[in-house]
Amino acid sequence: MAINGSKHPFFYTTVQKGVTLRKKCNILRVIMEWIKKNLLAGNNSQKKAKKFPLGLWIKCESCNGIIYKKEAEKKLDVCPKCQYHFRVSAHTRINILIDPGTFQEHDSHVEPVDPIDFKDLKKYRDRMKASQKSTGLKDGIVSGEGLINGKRVMIAVFEFAFMGGSMGSVIGEKITRIVEAALVHKCPVIIFSSSGGARMQEGILSLMQMAKTSSAIARLKEAGLPYISVLTDPTMGGVTASFAMLGDIIMAEPKALIGFAGPRVIKETIREKLPEGFQRAEYLLDHGMIDMIVERKNMKETLSKLVTMLT
Repeated sequence: MAINGSKHPFFYTTVQKGVTLRKKCNILRVIMEWIKKNLLAGNNSQKKAKKFPLGLWIKCESCNGIIYKKEAEKKLDVCPKCQYHFRVSAHTRINILIDPGTFQEHDSHVEPVDPIDFKDLKKYRDRMKASQKSTGLKDGIVSGEGLINGKRVMIAVFEFAFMGGSMGSVIGEKITRIVEAALVHKCPVIIFSSSGGARMQEGILSLMQMAKTSSAIARLKEAGLPYISVLTDPTMGGVTASFAMLGDIIMAEPKALIGFAGPRVIKETIREKLPEGFQRAEYLLDHGMIDMIVERKNMKETLSKLVTMLT
């Protein structure tokens, strides 16, 4: 008797198992192809991305343009499209202004303390350590002496990256010492300000620096020595309310934000729309608050001419 193989129990079971196995193999193959296409390919692209150099492009805060970083650096960190002046470090600014090899830093060892054991979301000590590590500075200012086109000057430059350039006891002390050095050597003082104001973590001691620095500038004027104040973006709060606005000549970089309280705070307080360009350097120049606006590329030559005329 012939056996119909397709209906035989053993043959039927074997075929069904084979079909099930093929289905499972097909499903497994599909899964492996998806993993290879999506997950493994993603990992490979990430590895390639890591090899691609980062930080080649920067975004302008004024015109929102994307700029090749080296192109901006060639123009002294100025946007080639809208002439917006990017913030630069204290040492970068000194290298732009001071004759090569002539800068001698003063009081680089002076560092802040925590006089009132201040703590908000973080301890003041921890904030200081973080800023010191990121900037390589003890505090938010670099001071010293050097030559500008062969003319000796005392100079102090704020480092905004150090806790927003906030003015504490160290900054007040270093500015005072620079002024005292100028009195000894009979030379001009130039201060580049870039600050959010007094450092609240030092309480009343930070506010005392306003009077301390203003008194030092008064002694400089009594001696007949020039003081040039250069305001960069931003210069706010207690710095504006003290030595920053006491210069014989007050200069500013283009579009620098300059004021005491910020525009947002003022707007919310008076509940009125602020004028166009309020608290920008151009607005202050139009209203007689500063003497001139100077582009970064012309800053060294302008300072050299002013020092020559005033001395």
